[in-house]
Amino acid sequence: MALFQFASTARRWPHLRLALVLAWLCSALASANAAGLETLEIASKSGVHVFSVEVMRTPDERAKGLMYRRELPEGRGMLFDFSPEQNVSMWMKNTYIPLDMIFIRADGRILRIAENTKPESEAIIPAGGPVRGVLEVIGGTAKKYGIAPGDRVGHPLFDRR
Repeated sequence: MALFQFASTARRWPHLRLALVLAWLCSALASANAAGLETLEIASKSGVHVFSVEVMRTPDERAKGLMYRRELPEGRGMLFDFSPEQNVSMWMKNTYIPLDMIFIRADGRILRIAENTKPESEAIIPAGGPVRGVLEVIGGTAKKYGIAPGDRVGHPLFDRR
């Protein structure tokens, strides 16, 4: 009886059907996004810190990055793959949250950290040398965990030399 009443109600109010379809799509997209997360570890003097990261491999993915997002949960991040190792620059255009940008060499060692970058700034943030990847995490993370240049990042993107 309840299923019949639901179907009947959905026919009478098409906007309810649309809302249900949109809710289902949002749930499916969130699940797909969560399934795309990879584990990354940073070994620092204070211990090993684990992050769940989205990996941006294509030029289009790298160009968008964290633009237009209003939040980045603690323990999450975005890893940019710039294979092969090269000198790169980043910026914060259309990025609404302060970030720590961690520039990582091909061997997995942190080269440089740009802490608490200014939201929506078009200022260029250089790597300072050739890097294979850039990890973006919520601003203040590096200081909070004592992450510093020279620390090792563990992820399949980086060689274990």
